[in-house]
Amino acid sequence: MPQRWLFKTEPGDYSYDDLEREGRTVWTGVHNSLALKYFRDLRIGDQILIYHTGSEKAIVGLAEAISDPYPDPAGNDEKLLVVAVRPLRRFSRRVSLQQVKNTPELRDFDLVRLPRLSVMPVSNRQWSIILDLLE
Repeated sequence: MPQRWLFKTEPGDYSYDDLEREGRTVWTGVHNSLALKYFRDLRIGDQILIYHTGSEKAIVGLAEAISDPYPDPAGNDEKLLVVAVRPLRRFSRRVSLQQVKNTPELRDFDLVRLPRLSVMPVSNRQWSIILDLLE
């Protein structure tokens, strides 16, 4: 069964618009050891919520992993990994960080608990709650 994730990106550097325009990208720049641990667990077909940081602070779209993680070809550090992703759909509504924080059932979500983490797992329960917030 595919797993579910949340990836953070600064829209000034790379946005969901960029992902849609390109049709796919190689997701790079994950350096935190816990984020890299999670990144290693990604598999083809896993679904990914894309979260814009900065002034937006919101979940904006859905993507899919189209590769397993592999060593960053541009890096000199064998621990650094990348994964190819493609866009699935832009959400017509966004789920703001404030909405997540105001939802008691999401108190244990890493987006709230570990705000600097760039890659994090999303449990089935958290996924359902987030999708409900999109309606």
